[in-house]
Amino acid sequence: MKKKNILFLCTGNACRSQMAEGFARALRDDVLVAYSAGVEKHGLDPRAVAVMAEAGVDISGQTSKLVEELPNVAFDYVVTLCGAAHDQCPFFPGPVKKVHVGFDDPPALAVGAASEEEALSHYRRVRDAIRDFVGGLPDNLDAADGNSA
Repeated sequence: MKKKNILFLCTGNACRSQMAEGFARALRDDVLVAYSAGVEKHGLDPRAVAVMAEAGVDISGQTSKLVEELPNVAFDYVVTLCGAAHDQCPFFPGPVKKVHVGFDDPPALAVGAASEEEALSHYRRVRDAIRDFVGGLPDNLDAADGNSA
């Protein structure tokens, strides 16, 4: 069976899309080739790296990048993970299935945190939700409405 190419897209390719790419490589490498990008570049979020390491997934070598910087890949799936990426999703030629699955933005949630532990708790909650979503790939995308992104 040929692996499916999947792109996780969020605003800055700093946190959510990086987590999704890391989990896809760790959990679904048998059926997916995972990529991530942003509509902007914000750099890799150190807290995202830390909470992913807690979950046994090393994303420290991943880099924040724009869609234009990806290799020329025919994506089977493009998954937008936030509203900005959904609204600004670029055109992808071919029979790509675009799906929007929004997750809270950990850096935004952590802004008002009283401590680093409280800030990390937001990252962990979103990390776990992304892990649950990615664990069901690609079946949960095949069941989704392909016109939702």
